[in-house]
Order: sequence, then structure tokens, then C-alpha cells
Amino acid sequence: MRTAGSKGVLTSKAVREAGIQLLARHGYEAMNLRMLARSVGIQAGSLYNHIQSKQDFLFDLLRSIMVEVLANLDVRLDKADGPIEQLYALTAFHIELHCARRDEVFIGNMELRSLTPEHRAIVVDLRSQYEKRIVQILRRGKQEGLFDVEDEKVAAFSLISMLTGVSNWYRPGGRRTIKQLIDIHFAMAQKMFGVAAPVVRKSTTPRPGRGRAERPSRGQPRAAK
Repeated sequence: MRTAGSKGVLTSKAVREAGIQLLARHGYEAMNLRMLARSVGIQAGSLYNHIQSKQDFLFDLLRSIMVEVLANLDVRLDKADGPIEQLYALTAFHIELHCARRDEVFIGNMELRSLTPEHRAIVVDLRSQYEKRIVQILRRGKQEGLFDVEDEKVAAFSLISMLTGVSNWYRPGGRRTIKQLIDIHFAMAQKMFGVAAPVVRKSTTPRPGRGRAERPSRGQPRAAK
């Protein structure tokens, strides 16, 4: 049995990281296991000690990402007091995640189609749970008279699209920090949902070298439906 910190565990981590880079750069169809083994510096045959197949690797990657994302989101939401604070927590979490883990987000949106029907159904269900959490926030806010939302599910998809878009053009090194972008999008979300008394969060003064906007280099990711 391998122990934590063993060479096997470290190699599995290296396989995962190399696989993410290769999938983001070449796509699922173009990537092969020989490329992956070469990137990690092991023999192709040794790769099967860590993954069973390319399909299983993609499935395990997308499933583990969503399980982790849902767990971390729940921690954020549990700490927030009320629908408006939960809306802020969701906005901050989503933007931070999509800007910090862009390759994984890109793979999750673009390679969902490459999963087998059985694997795709499992990952889509996990993605749906993410969307349901947003719907619950909006529904609770509507019930408490805080949000003016006609269709919570449509509103949730619109919010996801707006927040996910940040990862297409944000780059470190410009005039807007992640925190400032979170506050800006939180203000827009409140207007989108008709918050009568919006919560205002003041960002710090912009400083060079903390984030910049660029033209999108990839297509707009879409929420799974």
C-alpha cells in the first residue's frame, strides 16, 4: 500500500496536473496517453498504475473537480447570513474559482461532450447541483421580499454566464483586482435581481499590476443544462 507523500502519490498528482495542461492545450481527441506519460517522465506502461484509460481520466477529473467545488461552495454559503450575503459569497466564489483554475473550467465546459453517456450524466448531475444552490438563494430572497425574480432558474443561468465570463478576459497585471471585480459584479447582480436596498462594498483604490482586462481568448463557457 502506498502512503501519503510516497512516490506513487506524487506521480498521480503529476499525472493529473499534466493531464489538465494537455487537455486544455490539445483537447481530448488529440491528447493520447503516450503524450501524458512523456509529460510526466514515465513509461507509457507505467501510466496504467495511475489511470485505467483516457476516458476514465477525464471522468475522474471532471467528477472530482465538481465534488470539490460543491464542498467548498457550501462552506462559503454556510458562513453567509441571508440571501444577499449568500449572493455575495457565491459571486466571490465563482469569480475566484474561474480565474484561478481556468484550465479546469475550460476542460469542464468544452470536454463534457467527450464523456460517455453514463459518465456525462453523473457530471451533469453534479453541475446541476451547483445551479440548484443558486436557485435556492434566489428563491429564498424572493420569498423574503429581497429579490424581484420572475424565473429563478433562468436568473441563475444568467448569473452563471455573467460571472463565468470574467475568466475569459481577466489577466493578472492590470488595473482591477479580483476583489474589485467581485464587488462590481455583485453590484450588477443586485440590480439584475431588483434588490431594493443594494449592499455596497467599497473596493480599494486600483493599483497597477493586480489584474487587467483583455479580449477573450476562448469561447464563452456555457452552463450545463
